[in-house]
Amino acid sequence: MASKVIHAIYNDDDILLHAVKQVRNEHYHIEEIYTPFPVHGLEKAMGLADTRIAITSFLYGLVGLAVSIVMMDYIMIQDWPQDIGGKPSFSYIANMPAFVPIMFEMTVFFAAHLMVITFYMRSKLWPFKKAENPDVRTTDDHFLMAIDAGQHDVDALSKFLYDTGALEISIIEKEEDH
Repeated sequence: MASKVIHAIYNDDDILLHAVKQVRNEHYHIEEIYTPFPVHGLEKAMGLADTRIAITSFLYGLVGLAVSIVMMDYIMIQDWPQDIGGKPSFSYIANMPAFVPIMFEMTVFFAAHLMVITFYMRSKLWPFKKAENPDVRTTDDHFLMAIDAGQHDVDALSKFLYDTGALEISIIEKEEDH
């Protein structure tokens, strides 16, 4: 079964922001908005929840710290003990000040790399994935708001979108994935 999606094109970010607020007040579902640059306040106007990627970054940093501690304890104390700065090699705690730069770097390494992977997975940006931009003008100077028509009257919704400042409206038949 196909569903209808309405694409409304705008030429100004302030008009778009005002239109998003009007569309949300009328309880229409905005599927996606394509912009050529970040629009300040758009995520709040769309009603999107705050991201939790900072929490995952902290957790990934803790994993990196734990890996670095276990790695250095095994490599430098258990497997191949070495004399570092005249300190005894039978205790990790006695040698820990020498390991602080490694602990810091592994924390940053794990947090950064795993956070990027998490971002790509959540955004569904896979390597070699075909771009999903519905209108090439959104990479230059236009803004596109995709609205799920659902059970709404398409003509009334189109007129409403023109009243919000849309330059053009197109109706797209979208195949649903099963």
